[in-house]
Amino acid sequence: MAVLVIADHTNAAIGDGTAKTIAAAAKLSPDIDVLVAGENAQGAADAAAKLTGVRKVLLAESPALGHLLAEAVTDCVVALAGGYDAILIPATSAGKNYAPRIAAKLDVNQITDIIEVVSGDTFVRPIYAGNALETVQSSDAKKVITVRTTAFQPVAEGGSAPIEKADAGAAGAHEAKWVSDEVVKSDRPELAGAKIVVSGGRAMGSAEEFQKVIDPLADKLGAAVGASRAAVDAGYAPNDYQVGQTGKVVAPQLYVAIGISGAIQHLAGMKDSKIIVAINKDADAPIFAVADYGLVADYKTAVPELMDALTAAGK
Repeated sequence: MAVLVIADHTNAAIGDGTAKTIAAAAKLSPDIDVLVAGENAQGAADAAAKLTGVRKVLLAESPALGHLLAEAVTDCVVALAGGYDAILIPATSAGKNYAPRIAAKLDVNQITDIIEVVSGDTFVRPIYAGNALETVQSSDAKKVITVRTTAFQPVAEGGSAPIEKADAGAAGAHEAKWVSDEVVKSDRPELAGAKIVVSGGRAMGSAEEFQKVIDPLADKLGAAVGASRAAVDAGYAPNDYQVGQTGKVVAPQLYVAIGISGAIQHLAGMKDSKIIVAINKDADAPIFAVADYGLVADYKTAVPELMDALTAAGK
């Protein structure tokens, strides 16, 4: 059984999700190839070649692949799919965009957001916002699978896989065109892979209050900043901060939830965090059901006290 992993990358480097998807692929087969589809992506290919368990890296380059448009990536993957029994894709926003297209082009079912590999044809995935687990068995000869990367430990570096040039397929033969990117630059860790996340909810009341309370604490802890959907919908935080079923799924070592009630949609995106700390003045808030440490208090008092305690501890 041969497996093709589609790399999550920025052309210059690969994302943490690639190493975690390779870990999932290793439970299917030792024959794992990684596809780096992009433009001027030699740096990402070199990084992928160093990951343990990779048999070879396929480097497909084209101007049409430079911004990972779903149509272009789909054409590239479909052109290479014949030699593989399974195609694994990190369940990032980009991966969720082109995985269904790949499955449709190959006329197979997509297996979505797996958290466990039981066997070569059987997988476990969460449903109902993570409140139940579903075991799925597929009879498709070729499987297209997205991987919830928070459920797998990344493989280590130490490999030396060869890098081969691959055909980009008909990557440019479509009407979709890249227009522009609006990139938010930050010195903080990237949310999906951060070891510590500090999130704020609707209780913040305004964007100014969100920044005043959440940002300094995140900077003090070296954390990424997250937000509930309610906070994002209210305009307190940008969309890329959203944690939850329709946002990003995170599983950091420490998750600090401030002024977040804990709706099912939000819990689906963070309840696998190793340690959850919740601050909310409502003692009946659902967030306390999953919190390891809960403080029933007004964040306006609790957060300054926490900041003072961290400063006194030399943080």
